[in-house]
Amino acid sequence: MLPGRTPGSWSFALSMKRTIMNDHRRLGRELGIFDTDPLIGSGLPYYLPAGAALRKAIEDYVHELERRNGYQHVNSPVLGKRELYERSGHWAHYAEDMFPPMNVGGEEFVLRPSLCPHHALIYRSRRRSHRELPLRLAELGGQYRSELSGVLGGLTRVRAIQLNDGHVFCAPEQAAAEVAAALDLVEAAHAQLGIRAARYRLSLRGDGGKFVDDPGLWARSEAILRDVLKERGRDFDEERGEGAFYGPKIDIQIVDPAGRESSLSTVQVDFFQPERFDLGYVGGERPVMVHRSVVGSIERLLAHLIEVHGGAFPAWMAPVQAVVLPLSDAELPAAASLLRRCLTAGLRAELAPADRGSLGARIRAHRLVPYQLVVGPREAASGGASVRLRDGSQAGDVPVERLAEKSRPSFQNPESKG
Repeated sequence: MLPGRTPGSWSFALSMKRTIMNDHRRLGRELGIFDTDPLIGSGLPYYLPAGAALRKAIEDYVHELERRNGYQHVNSPVLGKRELYERSGHWAHYAEDMFPPMNVGGEEFVLRPSLCPHHALIYRSRRRSHRELPLRLAELGGQYRSELSGVLGGLTRVRAIQLNDGHVFCAPEQAAAEVAAALDLVEAAHAQLGIRAARYRLSLRGDGGKFVDDPGLWARSEAILRDVLKERGRDFDEERGEGAFYGPKIDIQIVDPAGRESSLSTVQVDFFQPERFDLGYVGGERPVMVHRSVVGSIERLLAHLIEVHGGAFPAWMAPVQAVVLPLSDAELPAAASLLRRCLTAGLRAELAPADRGSLGARIRAHRLVPYQLVVGPREAASGGASVRLRDGSQAGDVPVERLAEKSRPSFQNPESKG
């Protein structure tokens, strides 16, 4: 139940109406963002052109944000030998969430449940010096979870996950600073995306065999995360049983319009896998792995953004940033020329000619597009357009190059600590 909203009250009815209207499963299909097909399978959505454009804009932003903050990007395969996940600890602690092995030529391969073992191997692919640390690796990569059909839904619970993942290999004395730097990135990205964190959670180990049994390891990791949160003045809740199997984590929680909470971004400290993979560096002891995901999985992120923005995305991430609207067929050549200028300037733009209805009808059909470029006889003669914003206000004759500049994300984030 949403706080302060009881069944039968006006506020409850309004909140439920908003929840239904902005449900990402309905809105995502109506806006042509994603869909599913039983022949592909449950929990395996595909992206339509608008969804692919939205996703690409976000991926490009996060990639650039990471690059500016000292990350090197890598790519790794979505398969690995069963032996890899036995070494990493996933097979012992996480096997029930993994797809069964595939036998190929007498060897067993598994769809990976995580990217961190691959990144550990990339780190140890050559000898490392303490001068290379911290080494920050990042990847947008696929990982897979054997979810039961009953828990699947839209983009929030899927079987194929595209994760914005990253791992910082650092000396023990650098771990706290790297955790803080990762939180800086998370908070910068959230501000740019229009995400408001509901709360910070320090996720700890619980009872049972799900978690690595090494109290000293857990105590060291928890102390680092707890101290960083306190130094930043962040209120947080401690919850047992929510940690990763190899260590504790900071989870940044979000809440959807229906009041359901989930984890989006995360930062983790891991002493376990560097030991399992025998990682080291010249001139020091074993490195620490700081796992971090700035925006979490692309699927859960898109679900949240669809609901938060109701399809009216900020201009930099909107699937279509500008629509060109000729008043009549007479302005069609000028409108087509303007469209080409928009595309050349880097705008995601499309043309809505007069044969699609009246100007008012076409404006309503493109009400979620940030910039509506109306081309009448005067604009056709000058080579420009009358720019209308989606809130109905008029911006006048703004050059498309200026619109393109206004449609880029901002990178007002802390400088890299490297």
